[in-house]
Amino acid sequence: MNSCARIALGLSAALVFSSPALAERSAPTAIPVVQGVPDAKDTPYPGGTITLDIDATDIARGLFRVTQTVPVAAGAKSLILQLPQWIPGGHNPRGSIDQLVDVKFYADGKLLHWWRDPVEVFAFHIDVPAGAKAVVAKFVHTSPLQSSEGRITMTPEMLNLQWNQMSLYPAGYYTRQIKYKPTVTFPEGWQVATALDGKQVSGNKVTWDVIDYEALVDSPIFAGAHFKRFDLGRGVAMNVVADKPELLDIRSENLSTYKALVEEAWATFGAQHFDHYDFLLALTDRLGGIGLEHHRSSENAMMPKAWTDWKDMDWARNVISHEFTHSWDGKFRRPDKLWTPDYRQPMQGNLLWVYEGQTQFWGYVLAARSGIQSKETILGAIAANAAMFTQWPGRDWRSVEDTGFDPVISGRRAKPYASINRNEDYYTEGALMWLEADQIIREGTKGKKGLDDFARAFFGIKNGDWGEVTYNFKDVAAALNGVYAYDWETFLDKHMNQPGQPAPLAGIEKGGYKLVWRDTPNPYDKGRFAAAKVLSLAHSLGIVVNREGVITSTLWNSPAFEASLVTGTKIVAVNGATYNEDVMKTAIISARSSDKPITLVTQRGEKVQTVSLNYHDGLRYPSLERVGDGKEPNGLDLLLAPKRTAGK
Repeated sequence: MNSCARIALGLSAALVFSSPALAERSAPTAIPVVQGVPDAKDTPYPGGTITLDIDATDIARGLFRVTQTVPVAAGAKSLILQLPQWIPGGHNPRGSIDQLVDVKFYADGKLLHWWRDPVEVFAFHIDVPAGAKAVVAKFVHTSPLQSSEGRITMTPEMLNLQWNQMSLYPAGYYTRQIKYKPTVTFPEGWQVATALDGKQVSGNKVTWDVIDYEALVDSPIFAGAHFKRFDLGRGVAMNVVADKPELLDIRSENLSTYKALVEEAWATFGAQHFDHYDFLLALTDRLGGIGLEHHRSSENAMMPKAWTDWKDMDWARNVISHEFTHSWDGKFRRPDKLWTPDYRQPMQGNLLWVYEGQTQFWGYVLAARSGIQSKETILGAIAANAAMFTQWPGRDWRSVEDTGFDPVISGRRAKPYASINRNEDYYTEGALMWLEADQIIREGTKGKKGLDDFARAFFGIKNGDWGEVTYNFKDVAAALNGVYAYDWETFLDKHMNQPGQPAPLAGIEKGGYKLVWRDTPNPYDKGRFAAAKVLSLAHSLGIVVNREGVITSTLWNSPAFEASLVTGTKIVAVNGATYNEDVMKTAIISARSSDKPITLVTQRGEKVQTVSLNYHDGLRYPSLERVGDGKEPNGLDLLLAPKRTAGK
């Protein structure tokens, strides 16, 4: 036996004899998690007014340079400053702490020691030296330069300044109890829009009145080199920036639809919860897309030609009516668990089918009533939503209410199988439920009342108040009963809290329409498919395909799913011909009159294979078809009809 063999034998013996020791498992005990950031109290911040100075001139590199002076109470030894994490309207912790760089704190010109809270990483602990009266924070917020890095907030033509991304606030106080004095320096010649009051301009530096932090965060800025402002009446203005000046041109009859929107909203709600309101709109494909609500303003982005190609872009203009509705629904009236005293306390996604679902409903209705979008487009959007839920297996296991947690669970990331997982369906299935509620009220009152009466009673209280009034489930049901006596608690609970419900078509059917299938897309679908550059076969083969033939989504249990055609698979050929949209559609149409399967050559990674799909029902796209002789308007027609005309 050589030496290597003897060593191996010795090791084997050692392992055998030491096996009891190897069976032991070290077992550490948990170190308790210590809360290092205090909960907010409803008392004024004792240090006084915080000054916030932002230099937003570095548009070439996408940088916002921030200097913030935070007075401290006499004798304070430490200070905790935090970046907002839970942002109203985002429904999840979307704070951009990763975009804050070169963070430094000073007192009397001397650099201070700081450390990040190990549990709440949005918070900075700062040692305050004896005798210091203020802490000066200096840092840079870096706008993403491309979409893969996040939402772009600064381009050479425009910027979107959101205070929550580039300001810190002291921990331990309700945000409404902390005062700020904001100042921003903009690129030379740029014009600025915001709901902030007391604007004063000195060169390219703009400052505003002292304001509490809650209202400051609720008052973002749009600014740009190409800008126009339009008065829409009732204290409402449209402020628009664009990639190019010619994109700002809007015909007078199209502008009048936005004026009509203001009047239609007043007619619906019977009150307003702002002293003035500013639409902030970007016509761009360079700045990141957005639709975000605020009490006295809203952040909106539309495609560059949304105004100049008015007819062709009809499908894409709903964001304005949706976000305007939020001033009443979501900002003024808010679910009790979604209201928080600061931006640290987690928001609980309850009743989002009211907050977002009824806003989606009114966004559709007010767009049709005002003419921002055509009635045909809105009917198409309703059809698209309803059709989706007829083939949405995730509804069998997950309620609409549970999808209110989806912004936290998935962070709005794309999903491989959205149809079984579900997305934030409280928007669209919520809207369909409210459509049914409207039609129940109309039917029960013989057309004398509808959901407009609920909107006026629930959202139209306290005219001029732009605080917050919270509500719970029973409040919603009680308000509905005040309009029309019905078992609303059971209705709402069944539709929103219970999975496994029938497809939400009752509102459409009670409204005098029915869901039908055609071989061409409705106006809404046609526009959005063209903009996305996809061929949607969601309701036939069960896939959506981009221009390169790559599958971008697959419907659970569809013919494509059963054939394992999943996201990322490339369709190379169809029935022996090289793939393109026309070849694919021709194959599906031809299969209706044939018993032969559709044959696809596909590639996924390095694997190429031939797949047969035994599908023979042709192209299927949803539309709404009116029932009856058409002589009298039915419930859905009445819902979408204008209530009053702008200026009257």
